[in-house]
Amino acid sequence: MENHNIAVGLDIGTTKIVAMIGRKNEYGKLEILGVGKSKSLGVHRGVVNNITQTIQSIQQATQEAEVAAGEKIADVTVGIAGQHIRSLQHSDYITRANSEVVIDEADIDRLINQVHKLVMLPGEEIIHVLPQEFKVDGQAEIKEPIGMYGGRLEANFHVVVGQVSSIRNIGRCIKSSGLQLEGITLEPLASANAVLSQEEKEAGVALIDIGGGTTDLAVFKDGIIRHTAVIPFGGNVITEDIKEGCSIIEKQAELLKMKFGSAWPGENKDNEIVSIPGLRGREPKEITLKNLSKIIHARVVEIIEQVYVEIKNYGHEEQKKKLIAGIVLTGGGSQLKHLKQLVEYITGMDTRIGYPNEHLAGDSDDDIASPLFATAVGLVMDGIKRQERKQAEDNEEIDVLLSEESEQATENETLASKEGVVKERRSFLDKLTDRVKEFLDNAE
Repeated sequence: MENHNIAVGLDIGTTKIVAMIGRKNEYGKLEILGVGKSKSLGVHRGVVNNITQTIQSIQQATQEAEVAAGEKIADVTVGIAGQHIRSLQHSDYITRANSEVVIDEADIDRLINQVHKLVMLPGEEIIHVLPQEFKVDGQAEIKEPIGMYGGRLEANFHVVVGQVSSIRNIGRCIKSSGLQLEGITLEPLASANAVLSQEEKEAGVALIDIGGGTTDLAVFKDGIIRHTAVIPFGGNVITEDIKEGCSIIEKQAELLKMKFGSAWPGENKDNEIVSIPGLRGREPKEITLKNLSKIIHARVVEIIEQVYVEIKNYGHEEQKKKLIAGIVLTGGGSQLKHLKQLVEYITGMDTRIGYPNEHLAGDSDDDIASPLFATAVGLVMDGIKRQERKQAEDNEEIDVLLSEESEQATENETLASKEGVVKERRSFLDKLTDRVKEFLDNAE
């Protein structure tokens, strides 16, 4: 990849795989150069269950994106979701040897690394460790403890856990597709970056990303992620229900859902009927729209109620944890008619549909600003951020080396400590990415 600031997001979903190539323009907005989309065949509920088919779909999507952008793809940032993801709250503390010295990055890293040693169920691995708020010597609600004095540093953490094998399978698919794994991100986080504004994250907001196989939830408050969950239902189960309920084939059910479906049965008159061609010489079927929306309504209510249980688990009903900005719906499933009204009715919270246009350049294609592509846009943003971080670190190391030449002895220590910080302060996902890469290299 000649142009250094190009990033590629790869969203491996249950219904579709999207490869998106983008870069930052001079205004700091995201310019999408090319998008490739293929039908996802080897993924079930966000988990790869057929490696060969997934590799074919990834290659098809990336080739399409390469043709559209006129760029070769080498490194990709990939999203992980799936029904195996769960999150938990955890508190931990460290005692510092010398409370006369201010708290620095290294102390926070020591604390975070300690959380990484938590004992998980067999086959599970910690994906994200997100510090919520810190306490220094018992003083609570500290957002940024660096630079403060104190002997005991503790924090509440939001820990996201997933199955190692699922993550490795995704790594395997990417490697076999001839691509390099640049980074791994939790999909609800990627979608949140693409569709939420900073104000919403501060005020408190729940992002619900309704995909084909799973529905992802991310709750933010005071600008920090507070809760994540993956619910193993999505748009596909709605299509399944229509297929069963109306005795038609899947393709017809999907079309019916998209064209005539509504999540609110009261909207349809009793006499509105759609005629569907019968299979090979059979009579056409007549389906009333009222029945169609009753089927959809029943399943959507179930999905929303499960999500609402998770929002309550976070503690939305407490005054301090109230989500003032309400709910933002995104993902392909959010395009269902009257869904916004139904969600407001069930949860009593303000709701809007989230389009990933906040960070996109003004002249972007309307199709890209669809909720369908929220995760892919978020992954491209994440890839660009990673590159910027890497460049900053490289520059910092160069600066350190230059200054080291001028003042050899004293600077040696600074270099050691600086390198320590630069190396240490990598996100946990970078470490996970490295572990997956290492595993794949050794597994060959």
